[in-house]
Amino acid sequence: MSTVSIQLPPIETDDYVEVDVTVNGKRKLFNYRVEVFRWEDWCRPWEERAEGLKRMIMTYDRAWQLMEIGTPTALDVPLMFRRIG
Repeated sequence: MSTVSIQLPPIETDDYVEVDVTVNGKRKLFNYRVEVFRWEDWCRPWEERAEGLKRMIMTYDRAWQLMEIGTPTALDVPLMFRRIG
């Protein structure tokens, strides 16, 4: 099993979520971050949102790996990242 779903209370942008997991006696700690990106900050008026989304992801801190793209709205899109390393 590589996926576990955990319900979390609402979190603010830039908050970290630490998940401590023990599997077969071995402990691992994972750090997650959810960021909400506004379309108007990343998308040029003439381009597709996918291009703006790609730019968001490519310019994000390389210490964080994209894990999930949330449900976009007309104004923004939430992205979840996991700290790597």
